[in-house]
Amino acid sequence: MKSVTSVFWYALALCIIVVLWGSFAPVNLEGVTLEITTFISEKFGWYYLLLVMLTLVLCVYLIFSRYGNIKLGKEHDKPEFSLLSWFTMLFSAGMGMGLVFWTTSEPISHAFISSPGAELGSEQALNDSLKYAFFHWGMHAWAVYGMVALVLAYFKFHKDTPGLISATLVPLFGKKAMQGLPGKIIDTLAVFATVVGVAATLGFGSAQINGGLSYLFGTPGTFPVQLLILVIATVLFIVSAWSGIGRGIKYLSNFNMGLAFILLLLLFIIGPTLYILNMFTHTLGSYVSDFFEMSLRMAPQNAEQRGWIDDWTIFYWAWWISWSPFVGIFIARISKGRTIKEFMLGVLFVPAIVCFIFFTQLSHLEKLNKINKLKYL
Repeated sequence: MKSVTSVFWYALALCIIVVLWGSFAPVNLEGVTLEITTFISEKFGWYYLLLVMLTLVLCVYLIFSRYGNIKLGKEHDKPEFSLLSWFTMLFSAGMGMGLVFWTTSEPISHAFISSPGAELGSEQALNDSLKYAFFHWGMHAWAVYGMVALVLAYFKFHKDTPGLISATLVPLFGKKAMQGLPGKIIDTLAVFATVVGVAATLGFGSAQINGGLSYLFGTPGTFPVQLLILVIATVLFIVSAWSGIGRGIKYLSNFNMGLAFILLLLLFIIGPTLYILNMFTHTLGSYVSDFFEMSLRMAPQNAEQRGWIDDWTIFYWAWWISWSPFVGIFIARISKGRTIKEFMLGVLFVPAIVCFIFFTQLSHLEKLNKINKLKYL
């Protein structure tokens, strides 16, 4: 236990308090968190949009600036993983079960339940639904991950500092503050935010797996079944992490992406191939042309649309930020030896394009079923 720091105990205590609160007073916890979320969205939604947009701009700037040739490590350091393994681990760490859940549910919601602006079920709503899915899961999300990972990797491998969020803030606040109580608070909050983000994703994932088992085999959709799924998934995660990044995690990531590629290829071949190609091209064009409008849209004169932005865009930006310490640390760990330019090109564009392909194929197959256009299938 010598390697266990005080941050671990602080974070553990905070997590236990929240778990007990949710266990004995779930309605109260839900009400308090809803009030906090609403307050942050209403008062600081503009800040989230500007922060994420400026982060993306800075990431793109670093690709073309003179800083792009700086290596994340020493001059003699070489990348530990091949490009293919690096890409698969980037994608698996950054998205995982959340992507599988939202590839169908988010576009369907935008098109038929709560549209970002168009009449529900209309052609415009269908087009907007995939465009905003691209937006929420594309370059903005990866810019958040990439910036946190870049800072951590630079300080750890180039400056030989500990791989902690607080260590990256030493130039701003000084070593004394970051090695004292303020630094411990920052690291504790980073750990807690990661736990909350992971818990939410595991919850979505277990519910989806349970739903699939129920559809295929009639498995009851009950809490004990979902708990069993969570236990099995957690054991697999622990075994993968225990075996090391270079073995278990790398092999599991490669295997996952292999399965995903086979699934996408099968859907592309047996599905509405031409329709998928047309929709991907059309949506990509809409995403590019409306990029800045979506990035900074607040709808201050329309309460309904402002509520939609709070519920979706600002929620997602907060979600990615909460995940960024965990994902950033992992991306930093697997990126040693790469230049900043190579790092940013890989982190920003490759996973985003894969997300676009996932959403186009899976969401539009579901939409075609939804609107009874099975003639395409």
